[in-house]
Amino acid sequence: MADLTCALVLCTFAVLVATTSGVLALLPKSAGNKRLDGHGGILLARGIMEVAYKLFEPLVNLLYRLRVTPNMVTAFSLAPAIASAGLVAKGHFGVGAMLAAGSGFCDMVDGMLARRYNSGSDIGELFDAAVDRYVEFLLLAGLAIYFRGSIPSLLLCLGAVLGSFMVSYTTAKAEALGVVPPKGAMRRAERAVYLLFGCSVAPVWQVAGLGNHQVASISLGRDLPVQITLVIVAVVANVSAIRRMFRTAELIRAKKRAA
Repeated sequence: MADLTCALVLCTFAVLVATTSGVLALLPKSAGNKRLDGHGGILLARGIMEVAYKLFEPLVNLLYRLRVTPNMVTAFSLAPAIASAGLVAKGHFGVGAMLAAGSGFCDMVDGMLARRYNSGSDIGELFDAAVDRYVEFLLLAGLAIYFRGSIPSLLLCLGAVLGSFMVSYTTAKAEALGVVPPKGAMRRAERAVYLLFGCSVAPVWQVAGLGNHQVASISLGRDLPVQITLVIVAVVANVSAIRRMFRTAELIRAKKRAA
């Protein structure tokens, strides 16, 4: 029951944000959040991200008045991420998704809070990036443990892990080599939305009574929404990483020719 309740809450929140984004898209355009440049995807359009940032502004204001620092929020995000991994590993997708979403919101809030304090620093960015990697890995690790009895599903989890970290690596490598990181699909926020969407739908899928049939060890019942999102993340993230690498190579060659 808790899984279904959490799943419905998350789905309702997603619908409200998407609806608000659609309404705002019809209104006169205003200056957007420049931090969101290059972000977004099919399930995470730029307008949706703008609305999400607006919704969390009151919380950021409260944390600012309480003198909560961005690093405190960043460190705290590990707690729900660890709990989420444990619950997802046991098949509690709804509650696990809720906690993982809370951890993801912390990542949004710490950046907004840093801008309120005007205290952005290289050390803070390093800490935030490191925690982000751990948080993302924990959810995928929980899914991998849950699917450990199914080789195809486990391979999907490992493919999602590989694609996720390769997208982040190619972006970081481009920056280290002094070229503008290529834009592409499956950045961290988009990957998280896909995985959370799959986990949130799973309890609803089960209640709908769609059975628990299996084909080649892959469940066509309760686990199917999670497996579909794993396929999307694994395939699109790895394709995106490869495209980013080739684009980075082109930019490096162009930079050398111009030197």
